[in-house]
Amino acid sequence: MPPEPWYRRTVATARRSALAVWDRRGDLRDPTSRAAVVLGLLLVVVGLTGVLVVHDAVAEGDDLAEADLPVLDWLVAARGPGVTAFLTAVSAVTGPGVLPAVVVVACLVWGLATRSWWQPALLAGAMVLSTLVSLAIKSAVARPRPPLDTMTVPGSESTYSFPSGHTVGTATFLLTAGYLIWIRSPHVRSLVLWALGTGAGILLVAGSRLYLGYHFLTDVTAGFALAVAVLGVVVVVDRRRAVRAARMTAGAGGDDAGATPAG
Repeated sequence: MPPEPWYRRTVATARRSALAVWDRRGDLRDPTSRAAVVLGLLLVVVGLTGVLVVHDAVAEGDDLAEADLPVLDWLVAARGPGVTAFLTAVSAVTGPGVLPAVVVVACLVWGLATRSWWQPALLAGAMVLSTLVSLAIKSAVARPRPPLDTMTVPGSESTYSFPSGHTVGTATFLLTAGYLIWIRSPHVRSLVLWALGTGAGILLVAGSRLYLGYHFLTDVTAGFALAVAVLGVVVVVDRRRAVRAARMTAGAGGDDAGATPAG
């Protein structure tokens, strides 16, 4: 019997760890608990494993990669002028020409409104990290874009295809901003709303890139997985700071106002 693939063992381990963290979900509200740090590390592992698994499928031309051309052909055949115009606008707003400006404005408004720059700085750092890692992967994998005749504007995209930069950027922005807002008042209802809103936004942008013919299904899937890994980094950094701040406050008998945990 052939040995089980490494990524399946990793996924199984991550699933067990996720269930263990969920059993201790009440600890996530406690700033002195390391449960959220463990969850962040788990997100990093799951995200990076997802990128590697999808890349393996692309390299071997099997598994999820087998759906790349059928999905692309189906969407090309289903195009209509109204939907194309709408998704072209969505793609433009979430692209490298507009999204960075949105992030900068959002971070400035956030910082000025709350008079705290920790969370805006984390959001900006997450966007920079995801962009740099995405560009590095694009260069290393060097996967060509879909055929020119499938693009709504042939030749308008000249960079490599894997992973989808639009998906990475949008998913990182929505996941990170949502987490940083949610963690200030963590409740199940707000978590569900965050998940639904974020999922809808990511699906819209990823779908636009597929519909317009600029990416394959595996490209946007890897982009989402990379964003999950970046979210994990943010969670680890943010919660480690909260743990240290809570311990400093406890050690000072609660008098050190500057040690109040952010988030």
